[in-house]
Amino acid sequence: MTAIKHALQRDIFTPNDERLLSIVNVCKAGKKKRNCFLCATVTTERPVQVNVVKVKKSDKGDFYKRQTAWALRDLAVVDAKDAVKENPEFDLHFDKVYKWVASSTVEKNTFISCIWKLNQRYLRKKIDFINVSSQLLEESVPSGENQSVAGGDEEAVDEYQELNAREEQDIEIMMEGCEYAISNAEAFAEKLSRELQVLDGANIQSIMASEKQVNILMKLLDEALKEVDQIELKLSSYEEMLQSVKEQMDQISESNHLIHLSNTNNVKLLSEIEFLVNHMDLAKGHIKALQEGDLTSSRGIEACTNAADALLQCMNVALRPGHDMLHAVKQQQQRFSDLREQFARRLASHLNSVFVQQGHDQSSTLAQHSVELTLPNHHPFHRDLLRYAKLMEWLKNTDYGKYEGLTKNYMDYLSRLYEREIKDFFEVAKIKMTGTTREGKKFATLPRKESAVKQETESLHGSSGKLTGSTSSLNKLSVQSSGNRRSQSSSLLDMGNMSASDLDVADRTKFDKIFEQVLSELEPLCLAEQDFISKFFKLQQHQSTSGTTTEVEEMDGVALSRSYTSGVPQTISSEKDMIRQMMTKIFRCIEPELNNLIALGDKIDSFNSLYMLVKMSHHVWTAQNVDPASFLSTTLGNVLVTVKRNFDKCISNQMKQMEEVKISKKSKVGILPFVAEFEEFAALAESIFKNAERRGDLDKAYIKLIRAVFISVEKVANESQKTPRDVVMMENFHHIFATLSRLKISCLEAEKKEAKQKYTDHLQSYVIYSLGQPLEKLNHFFEGVEARVAQGIREEEVSYQLAFNKQELRKVIKEYPGKEVKKGLDNLYKKVDKHLCEEENLLQVVWHSMQDEFIRQYKHFEGLIARCYPGSGITMEFTIQDILDYCSSIAQSH
Repeated sequence: MTAIKHALQRDIFTPNDERLLSIVNVCKAGKKKRNCFLCATVTTERPVQVNVVKVKKSDKGDFYKRQTAWALRDLAVVDAKDAVKENPEFDLHFDKVYKWVASSTVEKNTFISCIWKLNQRYLRKKIDFINVSSQLLEESVPSGENQSVAGGDEEAVDEYQELNAREEQDIEIMMEGCEYAISNAEAFAEKLSRELQVLDGANIQSIMASEKQVNILMKLLDEALKEVDQIELKLSSYEEMLQSVKEQMDQISESNHLIHLSNTNNVKLLSEIEFLVNHMDLAKGHIKALQEGDLTSSRGIEACTNAADALLQCMNVALRPGHDMLHAVKQQQQRFSDLREQFARRLASHLNSVFVQQGHDQSSTLAQHSVELTLPNHHPFHRDLLRYAKLMEWLKNTDYGKYEGLTKNYMDYLSRLYEREIKDFFEVAKIKMTGTTREGKKFATLPRKESAVKQETESLHGSSGKLTGSTSSLNKLSVQSSGNRRSQSSSLLDMGNMSASDLDVADRTKFDKIFEQVLSELEPLCLAEQDFISKFFKLQQHQSTSGTTTEVEEMDGVALSRSYTSGVPQTISSEKDMIRQMMTKIFRCIEPELNNLIALGDKIDSFNSLYMLVKMSHHVWTAQNVDPASFLSTTLGNVLVTVKRNFDKCISNQMKQMEEVKISKKSKVGILPFVAEFEEFAALAESIFKNAERRGDLDKAYIKLIRAVFISVEKVANESQKTPRDVVMMENFHHIFATLSRLKISCLEAEKKEAKQKYTDHLQSYVIYSLGQPLEKLNHFFEGVEARVAQGIREEEVSYQLAFNKQELRKVIKEYPGKEVKKGLDNLYKKVDKHLCEEENLLQVVWHSMQDEFIRQYKHFEGLIARCYPGSGITMEFTIQDILDYCSSIAQSH
């Protein structure tokens, strides 16, 4: 440790003008890391700075580097952990607690002892040494003022110290006067001794001379004391003379104070009276306006508003302490309360009558909207009521009970008015949706009365079985021949030259326009009413509240719950929640009516759920951009959930019907209906969901549907008896691949590749299976040849085998003249034609593949003849060109 201490002193502390007094080898408590050293150091320059330095061995070599330094004055606590038992752990509390573990208890005690000594000598501050042995601290206490750092640090103190500049200068002057000192040390020492004796004598004489001066100074001090006594006697006499003057001046000062106090009180009294008169006096014009003001004209409403504001200012004036005990103030406050009560009652009565009158005028205009798909405009009603907005704010601040009563009355009356309007509006929408059937019948315009509207609507869609709207073709899945399907679809044409698909498109387009118009009419109606409520009832529409979404979803009731403390209403929910509650009460019929309309549209045509999902998603997105927690956004969001469920139900029903499909045992399968109808669904969905917000829902539905189509195609192919499995798979997966290629649906790229692969595989499988071995005996002959070669017989020696000589080969070849080959191919063409359907038009593709496969077999036979019977001149009785001609003529003849 001594070697390390000297090395650290030399390499780290000496360059920084520091002396190393104590060192301890430590590591951090609780961590397995390399050891480091804590060093206690002092600076060699004054004022002395005491530091605790952390030194660590460098990672790049064997030298040490200074890592962290703390000033000892920043040390608050030294915790040795245990004062009795030996424990190497200790804590140092600087800016934070540093926990250390020393390599030995001796080193720890030595280091703590050094810290104690340095604190006692240089700092004299309060450092708490806890869990430290008292014996260790007692041994470390310094015995005198000039005692240096004791114990193990004496060696460090006694070490050589450099001379300062003054000492160095004095020694140089002395040595210049004694040049022989270097050569004759004894003579130099004697000279220094003589000079020291001279200095001692001079000191003694100086002390004796100073004693005389002290005696003189003492005499002077005695004389000064006598003079002070004389001055004190004179001052005492002066004080007695001034005592009478002081008493007279005190009497004058007391009199002036009483006068000043009286004036101050008069000024304060005048100020209090002026304050009460200025702030608690209501003008006669304001009183008259509050009692008799006209609440029907704009000028009268303005006068009443100004008077109400003035009354509120008078009532809310901050009285000074003691004012409320004055009888006049109490009388004035009572008068203000009576005026407020009287005007609040008159205002509430008038506004209630305005609600009734305006609502009656509004209901008289319902007749002109009942046959049109529009909602009445409430803007004039809102405009007239907004004149009273400031008075409503006054009523809210002064009499919350009447304000809340008006709020409830407004909700009750308006909810009935809106319910009539919205129900009539939705009845018209339902009539327009079902007004034209597939047979082209148009329903008569309904009368305006609500009962007649209901009766007519019930007759249109009273039961699900009698609904005459267009139905999705996906609900009629059944496997049938293409000819049968064509005959059935043609029977649906009842209107001129229009096809069934044209009718579907027309009906769906009509439904889409009606549904969009319904949402477009509802949206401004709700936004206008919400804006009016916030302005008229003075509610903050955009106040930020925490947990807004959760509160909206959990809000079942619409009661405005309040609690009162000292007459001031405390809202349980925020004003924003109050707006939503009022909107929910007023428009409570919108969500059920929308759900009924959605159910009707889904019953008319399950494909309508696609239109509704896109339109509803767009309107929800628009509403959320305006205010994500508004009534409109919440209601449309709830309805969107229903629409999404209908959409999922539509997809599930299609998948279920695919699973329950039945195939005909007497006719060939062809293109399966659900494959063709997936094409119809995808084409329709792509046109509807173009640039839609809910594209992700459609992509998920695509994945489910296409997988169900794949599974159902394989199921039908496995169950087919009339049509080979490979033909069913080939034709339908070719159709699916063509559909996906045409529509370019990005999420179905993998399925498109899979469909193409299945089509290719089953095409090849069908060709190989159907073609088989058209030259059967020749095939058997050459299979025997290949077997001999496989057994080890050389190819050119196969002709020497008795069963496979040249004569046997010629005999087999003669059995397959060109006429027989053409006849076999013609029969094969007829067989393929019976298997394939006309819709997909794959006959020529299959025939061309069979032609290629036959030519491949022919080339294989020619190669075996050339290798096994070289120079024999044996050839087939027909050529490749003959095969091409046979296939071409057969295809043309059919």
